[in-house]
Amino acid sequence: MESTNFIWDLMGKNLWSVVAVISLPLIFVLIYALVAILAELKVSAWIQERLGPMRTGPWGILQPIAEVIKLLQKEDITPTAASKILFNLAPYVIFTGAYAAFAVIPFSEAYAPANINVGLFYIFAVGSFSAIGIVMGGWASNNKYSLMGAMRSVSQVISYEIPAAVAVLAVVVLTSSMNMMEISRMQEGGFWNWYIFGGPGGWTKIFMIPFTLTLAIIYFIASLAETNRLPFDIPEGESELVAGFHTEYSGMKFAMFFFAEYANMFVVAAVVTTIFLGGWTSPFGSFLAGAGWGAFWFILKSMFVVFLQIWIRWTLPRFRVDQLMYIGWKVLLPISLVCFIAISFFSLLNLG
Repeated sequence: MESTNFIWDLMGKNLWSVVAVISLPLIFVLIYALVAILAELKVSAWIQERLGPMRTGPWGILQPIAEVIKLLQKEDITPTAASKILFNLAPYVIFTGAYAAFAVIPFSEAYAPANINVGLFYIFAVGSFSAIGIVMGGWASNNKYSLMGAMRSVSQVISYEIPAAVAVLAVVVLTSSMNMMEISRMQEGGFWNWYIFGGPGGWTKIFMIPFTLTLAIIYFIASLAETNRLPFDIPEGESELVAGFHTEYSGMKFAMFFFAEYANMFVVAAVVTTIFLGGWTSPFGSFLAGAGWGAFWFILKSMFVVFLQIWIRWTLPRFRVDQLMYIGWKVLLPISLVCFIAISFFSLLNLG
């Protein structure tokens, strides 16, 4: 299949075009992180009936910039007993994994940095970087609380990647593709063709809607665990582990962990948008559709999912470790397998 990435074609695929295509996601992540931090502060204040930041700039909109300046000025401390190379490398490993995932995110029909046929597989592959970085930081800190948080993270990621992968595989069964651009393109024609509603097809797809809707919810729940967001933030667990795996970090290395967390939040939101919410396609069919609107719809849908992640964080309490494992292995995994088998069965009937 030929690439339909028009930006690549227009720029001629020379060295400068490569630099530009690589830089665009980084610029987006930097701007998005500031917006997400402000949203975190404002949404949490709204949910808890507080004002939130109000003094830094008009309505407090400059508070994220003030936070960045504060972290830049903080002293960078490395514990004497820490394994210094791994300790200093861990924050960058985590962010590398989060940033690398942006390579296959189809922001619109005209722009996907790398339109590869195994985009979904690539997302899961680079997603393991976050667990590696957390283990590096926790072990290298030479702190028992950090190590316990790191071990919690590994068990959490392994547990919740399985139901998340099953949910994604169900969409792969329906589309016969792991190309994220192609999956988005198959959902054109309005919200009724989105895979959260069974995807394109005739009236028989009504029988699949309960299963695809359930898998979308399962993937969203699993994504909260993979990004260490409440109610699944036990690797940090301030009430039990001081601050978890990043207890010994300060300054910008401390900020890199949360920069990566916000980047990961958008990555999983982008995956939800791509495989369940139509990607860059318009919910109104041909109305407000096309390459010019694609990025708008994609970012709007993804930011809505990010808003849900923030909302849940400030609404639900943290699960215990045993509760987290129970939900992953005895609730989400069996349900996702049942939905996957049902969708596979309906797909075979449609092929027949």
